[in-house]
Amino acid sequence: MEDTGIIESIEENMKNITTAASEGRLQQLLEEMMPGIVGFLLNIVFAFILLFVGRKLIQFILKLLNRSFDKAKTDASLRGFLNSLLRVIMYSVLIMILADQVGIPTTSFLAVLGSAGLAIGMALQGSLANFAGGVLILMLKPFKVGDYIVEDSKGNGGTVENIDLFYTHLVTPDNRRIVIPNGSLANTSLTNVSALETRRLDLTVGISYSADLKKAKELLYQILLEREKVLEKKEITVFVDSLGDSSVNLGFRAWVRSGDYWSERWAILEEVKSRFDEHSIEIPFQQLDVHMRGNTGSN
Repeated sequence: MEDTGIIESIEENMKNITTAASEGRLQQLLEEMMPGIVGFLLNIVFAFILLFVGRKLIQFILKLLNRSFDKAKTDASLRGFLNSLLRVIMYSVLIMILADQVGIPTTSFLAVLGSAGLAIGMALQGSLANFAGGVLILMLKPFKVGDYIVEDSKGNGGTVENIDLFYTHLVTPDNRRIVIPNGSLANTSLTNVSALETRRLDLTVGISYSADLKKAKELLYQILLEREKVLEKKEITVFVDSLGDSSVNLGFRAWVRSGDYWSERWAILEEVKSRFDEHSIEIPFQQLDVHMRGNTGSN
């Protein structure tokens, strides 16, 4: 007797036992049923053994996975998600194996589950894209919590406050929270401003054509040398960037730590204005000359 028909056969045989008892054939019927009953009991015992071994194997695999996560320093959010996902998959497979062992058919269940999964996937297409993007971000780590990033497509930028499986949360310098779907971040370019420890300051200032060019360059170089947060081991450059319509545009560059970028930029520009004023180096501004033509006609 096949395993898939054991349960149905037992129900039928129970009826036969009742009938046989009334006809005096009970012993003969029990002898006929005994191989099937023994086979069913053996399947039950084997299923319990499979359950015990399967649970131990799942625990061992999860333990190995956690060790791999520790070595790779995997993000806590991704670690918890992968642990839960793998546990659900492995226990689902174990349950289907046990059901098949005791004679419960699983093909219909799998067909219904597949159809339901397809329908849910179509309905949650956007959410699944964000979910997949979150997994990619947490695995590949193009940025991490604490980084300042700028999304190139829409220009949203801020410090990364939190990365979950569906959304990334940013906090802007003026303390606004921006929530960006992970699907968008995973499929567009972005700039990680604070990924590296140092960043170059690129500044320009215009002086009039009548100003002392050599003196202006010396002052800019001196200002950069005097700044404590400007990195001494990095190159400092002062140069003529372009010749404008009304000014000679000087460029000057220096390196600072990424966290000091904006404070140094503002402080250096303020110092340039003060130092140029002290040495009478004019920073030209746009002017408009209006010529009034007198009325030569008669009143």
